[in-house]
Amino acid sequence: MRYKEIKKASIFGIIGNLLLCIIKGTIGFITKSEAMIADGFNSAGDIVSSLMTFIGNKIASKPSDEDHNLGHGKAEYIYSMLISIIIIITSFIVIKDSIISLINKSKLIYSPYLIIVCLISIAIKLLLYLYTRKLSKKHHNLLIDANSKDHRNDIFITTINLVSCILSTKNIYMIDGISGIIIGLWIFYSGIKIFKESYDILMDRCISDDIKNEVFKIISSHQEIKKVIHFNSTPVGYKYQISFTIYVDGNLTTFESHKIADNLEKEIDKNIEEIYLTVIHVNPWKTN
Repeated sequence: MRYKEIKKASIFGIIGNLLLCIIKGTIGFITKSEAMIADGFNSAGDIVSSLMTFIGNKIASKPSDEDHNLGHGKAEYIYSMLISIIIIITSFIVIKDSIISLINKSKLIYSPYLIIVCLISIAIKLLLYLYTRKLSKKHHNLLIDANSKDHRNDIFITTINLVSCILSTKNIYMIDGISGIIIGLWIFYSGIKIFKESYDILMDRCISDDIKNEVFKIISSHQEIKKVIHFNSTPVGYKYQISFTIYVDGNLTTFESHKIADNLEKEIDKNIEEIYLTVIHVNPWKTN
């Protein structure tokens, strides 16, 4: 269900962004609006981002095999990193073109179609944002979360574009180039943020303190556990595999001590959604 819903969202993203890219690009070149052209480039990048989401999600959905014992979940983060690089490259192109526009003092040709395109874009992006945001919260998927943030950013970007179009009717043209630069910087910031999130997971960032505290809260409820050491966590797709060593009364039988560990593993996996697998090693606690 998770992968099917994300697949559907990526297809909607490809279709919606393709439509916006064509409309924005056409109107932007006709009216010579750098902000609209920049917005069109952003939509072009969004098409690639949605395509990357589709491919990454498809690979990540493959089950574990002999060569990939923990599955293919990290494909989400590899493709998220690719998306971030595309976004960063797009931001440089947008900023460069906008600066050239300011230097050359380019003037856009006002057209009511600019206003119409902005309103259509905001409406489509708002729908895509609400849809992907809901899926992001539901499935904790970085790929769809990146798309959701991108849609949200586009709403802000196109709003700036809309203001630029309105001000052009008052012969205030400089704001167009400035808007393009702001758009480029916003795109750059989004790309860096997604890159960092992907990098952290691929470099096996440890589990958050909040989740770790939840685990230790469950452990502390078992008074037969005397000590916990060697706590480790490894990202597995959008979840984590954790392992640690517990000390229990050395007078217990092997069966009894391992039964404590087995029950604890099941309790953690059941109650903490972010945990994919819990592995516990048992040591005897020597009592004086």
